[in-house]
Amino acid sequence: MQCEVYQAGERYVVKLGGDIDMHASPAARRAILQCIRDNRQVIVDLAAVSYIDSSGIATLVEGLQAAKAKRLDFGLFGASPAAMRVLKLARLEKVFTFYPSLPPANA
Repeated sequence: MQCEVYQAGERYVVKLGGDIDMHASPAARRAILQCIRDNRQVIVDLAAVSYIDSSGIATLVEGLQAAKAKRLDFGLFGASPAAMRVLKLARLEKVFTFYPSLPPANA
């Protein structure tokens, strides 16, 4: 799994790639929750995700719940077909906000 975090204006972007499974999801979870602890809006970039399992979906849901508790925006960008398929199976495609584009880095 690849996990990169960068600041883009008022938001943090957590860019994930590869397989987001039970072995990789703890690192993704740490990155997402750290951004929320820093009181930042979060966009998770899923464009390079080749596989996501239920633990990866649980990580995204936990991030959404943590952000809502702090009244922060939390959304997804560029869900790959593999990620979108799992989100739809879990009926979460309407739960998450999907951003049409990413803010530029350091904007």
